[in-house]
Formats: sequence, C-alpha cells, structure tokens
Amino acid sequence: MKRKPVFSTVYLIVGVILMYLPIVIVMIYSFNESKISSVWDGLSLKWYRELFRDRVFGDALVNSLVLGGLSSLAAAVIGTLGAIGTARSSFRGKGVMAYIATLPMLTPEIILGMIFLTFFSLLGLPFGMTTLVLSHTAFCIPYVFMQVRARLSGMDPSYEEAARDLGAGRIRSFFDITLPLILPGIVSGMLLSFAMSMDDVIISVFVTGVSVNTLPVVIYTQLKTGVTPKVNALCTLMFLATLIIVLLSAFLGRIGNSKKKSD
Repeated sequence: MKRKPVFSTVYLIVGVILMYLPIVIVMIYSFNESKISSVWDGLSLKWYRELFRDRVFGDALVNSLVLGGLSSLAAAVIGTLGAIGTARSSFRGKGVMAYIATLPMLTPEIILGMIFLTFFSLLGLPFGMTTLVLSHTAFCIPYVFMQVRARLSGMDPSYEEAARDLGAGRIRSFFDITLPLILPGIVSGMLLSFAMSMDDVIISVFVTGVSVNTLPVVIYTQLKTGVTPKVNALCTLMFLATLIIVLLSAFLGRIGNSKKKSD
C-alpha cells in the first residue's frame, strides 16, 4: 500500500488555511454586534439588516446583476460561435486564432482597463453601462469559448452526420444535435462569466461612468475609508453567491462529461 508523503499533506493543509482563514474571519465578524470590526461584542444580524436598508448598495447590486447578465449572455453567443468556427474549420491559423481568443483571460486586468479606456475615448462613447457591458463581454468570452471548445473536441461528429443523412439541414442538425450536447458547456461558461463580471473591480473602475457604479466598485470605494461590519456582511454574501455559482458550473460540467461518456 502506497503511503502519501507527509510534506504534501502539510503543504495542502497550510495552503488551505492561508487561503480561507481570512475569509472565515470576515464571515465571523460580519455577525459582530460592535461597530468596530476589531472588537467582538456578541452575535447579531444588525449589519445584515443595515446592509439591506442601504440604497447605495442596493442600486449597485442591481447594476452588477444587469451587467453580469448582459455580458455573460453576449459572451455565450460570441464564445459559442467562435468555438464552433475554430472546431469545425480547417484553415492554417486555427490554433493561433484559438490562442488569441483566450488572451483577454491571460492579460493583466489593469492593462485591459487602460486599453478599454483609450479605445472608448477614441470612439467617443460615454462611459457608463454601455462601456461596462462591452468591456465585461470582452474578458468573459474566453470562459465560454474554452468550455464549448472542450465539449466540441470530445463530441462524436457522426451524430451530426447521421442527422444530415436523414435529411436534416445544417441549421436543423445544429439545433437538434449539436446544441443539446454543448449546452452544459455553454451554461457552465455563462456561470463562470457571470461570477467574473460580478467580481471585477479594476476594469470597471476604468470604464464606469459617474452615474453608474457596480457593487465591487462601491465596496472598493468604501474600503478606503475603513472596513465596517456592513462591508463584512456584504463580502460574506458575495462570497457565498460566487461559491454557489462556481459549484453549479462545476456540477453542470460534470453532468456534461458523464453524458459524453455514456454516449
């Protein structure tokens, strides 16, 4: 029986503690009665009630939800079309195009923010929800592209060929055969895109307008004046929401893989 190295176990435990201990502390202190975050004064839901009454946070949350929904939906359409185009075509630069499609995910966010700021300024677009949706869509596309491309690479082309032999056209065979098979990848990529959009601060700071604020930008702005238990409560809720989205995305990806194996 092969024994696991002690060093690997210790390394894993230390890594998990370093990553999640600060999050756990923030979650615990979000239930603190005291207004001073560093002083524990008993359990209370006071700051959650204060958070839900705060109109600034409420408006920012609505903006973030609209932004995440629009950008993830646009990224799903563009990323799916790009994945299908690169997977089904046979031109010479296909590998280069696939690599270029993932560049927004690899480029530092501060560089992307400066690029979007310059680009939108040259176009004369007013900064606000439009520029936010365009920029978030751009960096969300790779998440959908990679998920759908992975699904297409493992899909048997004989399914679509059989549909074509039975008289179905290209559009009919796509909607009846291809789309149901890649749908888990599309939804998984959309969920990841939504989570990344809800989490973005740097790019949003560069391209947002005076009248439009997203939730991460509001949190970042208030953190500069000091951490309050209300911010701790908001961070806790955002972390839990992001965790649920990521787990749901992984679950859908696993369902898609199990269907692929059964087929």
